[in-house]
Amino acid sequence: MPAVLSLLAGCGSSAAPAGRVHAPTSAGAVTPAVPAATPSARRATPARPPRRLRDTEARAGFVLARRPADAHAAPRPGRLAPARRAAPVKRAAPAASGAYGVSPGAPSDAEVRAELNQMHQVLKAERQDSAVTDVSLLPKGGAQPPAGAPEVIARIVAAGNAIAHFPYVYGGGHRSFVDSAYDCSGSVSYALAAGGMLNRPLTSGALKRWGAPGRGRWLTVYAAGGHVFMYVGGLRFDTSFRAGPFGSRWQAATRASQGFVARHWPGL
Repeated sequence: MPAVLSLLAGCGSSAAPAGRVHAPTSAGAVTPAVPAATPSARRATPARPPRRLRDTEARAGFVLARRPADAHAAPRPGRLAPARRAAPVKRAAPAASGAYGVSPGAPSDAEVRAELNQMHQVLKAERQDSAVTDVSLLPKGGAQPPAGAPEVIARIVAAGNAIAHFPYVYGGGHRSFVDSAYDCSGSVSYALAAGGMLNRPLTSGALKRWGAPGRGRWLTVYAAGGHVFMYVGGLRFDTSFRAGPFGSRWQAATRASQGFVARHWPGL
């Protein structure tokens, strides 16, 4: 039944879907939390269907009423190979300089080494900060991770590429990861599953409790009751504001995140 409830809930739900919500233990494992206790039979009341909460950004998502007749299904996320990383940037060797003399008042060798060490520390910090902006948007709407990206990020990028141009249909990707159309939470769930971070699709409401609080260095999911999107290496993966119903979910432009809860996977 969890899949059916998620399907009815569309991209977002005001209540958590039935079943277990996963909490991270490490970057490669998912541990389910203990399911909530059910009320006693004496106090049981007829089950209510979940309140249907459509995507609050439906107008920006080019939602289709049904899957196209000629649409093909995406592969299982666990079977995707990691996206090919960009080639490392080769730095040119400094040109040899001629003989030179020491100018009067020049710093000593020790002072130069201290300044160089400080400069290297600053550059290292800048590289670490800029690493999150290194996933590139390709001309045809795909994404490419940088040379130094972790393999799990390369797998998430590969999954995002696999469904980047798939249409948006409410409930798409919730009955199964294998589908021919995906809503906002179905899209994010598919990509996270490729990274080993989910074993079933979650609604946007449930993704508010996925992972750990706050933004990550490589991966940040922004979830609200009616919509969810994410940044992977600084590149936005979002069903909203695409270039038409078959436009890529990968988008270079950033967007407002007010009203969304930021979540990340520990270590990423």
